Amino acid sequence: MYFLVQLINGLQIGSIYALIALGYTMVYGIIKLINFAHGDIMMVGAYLALLLLNNGIPIIPAMLISMAGCAIFGIIIERLAYKPLRKSSRLSALITAIGVSLLLQNAAMLVFGSAARTFPDLTKGMPSFQLGSNSVNILTVISIVLAIVVMIALQLFVTRSKAGTAMRAVSEDTDAAELMGINVNTTISMTFAIGSGLAAFAAILFCMAYPQVTPYMGAMPGIKAFIAAVLGGIGVIPGAMIGGFILGVIEALTKAYIPSGYSALSDAVVFAILIIVLLVKPSGLLGRPQREKV
Repeated sequence: MYFLVQLINGLQIGSIYALIALGYTMVYGIIKLINFAHGDIMMVGAYLALLLLNNGIPIIPAMLISMAGCAIFGIIIERLAYKPLRKSSRLSALITAIGVSLLLQNAAMLVFGSAARTFPDLTKGMPSFQLGSNSVNILTVISIVLAIVVMIALQLFVTRSKAGTAMRAVSEDTDAAELMGINVNTTISMTFAIGSGLAAFAAILFCMAYPQVTPYMGAMPGIKAFIAAVLGGIGVIPGAMIGGFILGVIEALTKAYIPSGYSALSDAVVFAILIIVLLVKPSGLLGRPQREKV
């Protein structure tokens, strides 16, 4: 039963990594940019949700407003920071992404201070169920189910809708898509908006599990979500989902079964997975190797 409890915990944190990884993989699939500021957009979503909840806004409206706010924020970042560098080298865009990440962290520290703020405990009054001698809050299961529903809805949106078709066309060939009448700028902005909204959703799920908000809270989940995207195959939406769940389960089981004095090894295991994937299958579990003409 203890293993089952840790498996559920792993699926919970894995669903958070998967939601953040979707933002990485969508942006990379469209413009081949690793948006290292994506984890910090999650942090912005957490602070926005915290402000709303502290002012008496119920959780559902607070979640929706936070997602909408982060979606707009993502569009602004894309237009101001990334769009002018669209024709530049990937290295320039990558350095800009790191700069945006540091800017968001320091701006949050100036506005909210460096001290951790406590996120409201949303599990109060929620029923739990027993697995042997361990109890699991029903909100944990609900968060996993919600994350899976959102990810399935995103996959259906990308594969079945007209806007999703435009996104796939732009990811294949930007110039050809533009010649076919697709508004490339709008499609790219929509991609950033969706990814940023999912990051805000992930932020609330993350704060349910770890109820503290800090300016640097998005850094490590952002890196782990990037590893999840690489593990599943960056640029492939189902790969981001699978990679996130695999990473979350491995992390939870590592923390559960190693001695408490070596808990930091869980992060080492995560980064070791990245190295192994890059050595054995650089394209990821669901990714396809790409040949470059020289």
